Amino acid sequence: MTAQTTPASAPAGARESRHAPLILTLFGLYARDGHGWLSVASLIALMADLGVESRAVRSSVSRMKRREVLRAERLEGVAGYAPADATRQTLAEGDVRIFRRTRASREDGWVLVVFSVPESEREKRHELRTVLTRLGFGTAASGVWVAPGNLAAETRRTLERHGLSAYVDLFTGDHVAFGDPREKIRSWWDLDELTGLYTDFLRRHGPVLDAAPERAPEPLEAFRTYVPMLTQWRRLPYRDPGLPLDLLPPDWKGVAAAELFERLHARLGPAAARHAASVVRA
Repeated sequence: MTAQTTPASAPAGARESRHAPLILTLFGLYARDGHGWLSVASLIALMADLGVESRAVRSSVSRMKRREVLRAERLEGVAGYAPADATRQTLAEGDVRIFRRTRASREDGWVLVVFSVPESEREKRHELRTVLTRLGFGTAASGVWVAPGNLAAETRRTLERHGLSAYVDLFTGDHVAFGDPREKIRSWWDLDELTGLYTDFLRRHGPVLDAAPERAPEPLEAFRTYVPMLTQWRRLPYRDPGLPLDLLPPDWKGVAAAELFERLHARLGPAAARHAASVVRA
């Protein structure tokens, strides 16, 4: 399976926005050991293996540099890019969410974020909502956001890192009354949307295991399958913060999707890394 690319007839911005997540996945997987850097040639070669042409890669990287996601860096006279400091921290925090996520229980309670942002700083309000959404918070009321209590420490660190702590109060506690917690969950989070995202992940990547031979996967083919799979998956642990299973609908698709991801990661990840290493060291 190769990376699904946006049609050539699509606007340039749409193509670039589609490629940027793949590029970030490559840096997250293969550019944090050693020098923490990928040469331009290596990045273009790896993206070519995913079916993306060099011109589109350069354009996407240029935009990521302007947004301070990546920074240009030369190593021994060779041009390349490295994740910016804030990107490195985000990737490190993402490792926990993506590869070591724990599901919350009712005993964890809840963390509440209550915020008030002056109208003169409306851009901070937008940034705050974006950050909370990325952390997986649901909306309990206007200006009141809620997430499982085991995310309290990560929430505090993230808000401080973004310079947003002056606008918020954080609380932790239990839901003691009133109403059915299962109905509350459905009103705070869009479970139908999450179910659709998990169903799409299962539909796209479930056949990989069904068709996989017993032999170890070839490195190039593993790479072409693994990187797009991980790129799609890494959004989901942020959209779904690991809500208590007993508060979710029966046969919650997130369980089957997480099991599929873990199996694909174990089967394809090492072979994909071998291919990436052969390109980076060439």
